[in-house]
Amino acid sequence: MAGMSWDLMGHDWAAAMLQQHIASGNLRHAYLFSGPSGVGRRSLALRFAQAINCPEPEAPGQPCLRCRTCEQIWRMQHPDLDVVQNAQIGDILKVDAIRTLQHTLALAPYESGTRIALLLRFEEANASAQNALLKTLEEPNPRVVLLLTADDAENLQPTVTSRCEHLRLRPMAVDALAGELAQRTGEPDEEAALIAHIAGGRPGYALRLMADPALLESRAAWLDTLGALLASSRRERLLFSDKKNRNRERSDVKQELFEAFGTWLPFWRDVLLVASGSDAPLTSPDRQDEIGELAEVIEEAGAARLTGALEHAMARLNHANLQVLLDNVLLSWPYL
Repeated sequence: MAGMSWDLMGHDWAAAMLQQHIASGNLRHAYLFSGPSGVGRRSLALRFAQAINCPEPEAPGQPCLRCRTCEQIWRMQHPDLDVVQNAQIGDILKVDAIRTLQHTLALAPYESGTRIALLLRFEEANASAQNALLKTLEEPNPRVVLLLTADDAENLQPTVTSRCEHLRLRPMAVDALAGELAQRTGEPDEEAALIAHIAGGRPGYALRLMADPALLESRAAWLDTLGALLASSRRERLLFSDKKNRNRERSDVKQELFEAFGTWLPFWRDVLLVASGSDAPLTSPDRQDEIGELAEVIEEAGAARLTGALEHAMARLNHANLQVLLDNVLLSWPYL
């Protein structure tokens, strides 16, 4: 299958379509890969970049994955691959980064036939940066291909999305991802299944979890903290929030809250699934007992309200008063 020939997990349909664009000589000037973080947006974009510029393709649109060009592109170190991204997830991408990119894209490719610009997490670009990119999208250089990734096209300006070939990437079925992980990594089936559930079917996130045990340890710590906070008083919750914020750099607090909220949100979604009687797979099967107990206490309406509130809080991390934001999140939780 096309996706397997690109050595990726999932997204076979997308790989097949992109291969066909190359083989038919019908490359678009801009592509948008959207989907949740960890679903494989960057990996697919990099594989596409390899397929475009590999000097020794095994077939049209099929990179060799072994040559110097393929290796450099995969490491995002090729001279004809320009990568634009924030240093930290959740920061704001500003217009200066786009202007610098536009200056670079005006230059001829160094080694390959096509210069490729990879703009990662472009939902983090502010309005000025997105408007600046429009000029490049509206007046494409025939020797340049733009590859954008974003969590959701709804978070980009419609004028940006409309000028790109849009590929919406979805998580894999959890069972299918578990099987792929066990086969590729040699992990026991039980461990691979747990990782697949925690990752919610997102292969990129699953591979990161397997490669870095600290991520699983951090997840466990944040879920333990959630349980402790649910058992704490109002005063204890406010003291926790104050400790997290007092005399600390805003950027550090924001990054920590991004991690905490990103761990707590799937947990509350699991509570909502159980409370609503859904048979969808849980992302925290290792916390099934806790989830079931909470679902009985707060019921479906309460779980929906808490999930929505945390989603709203995550969306406001860039602009809100972080201590007030955390206060409101914690005080909205039930007291157990």
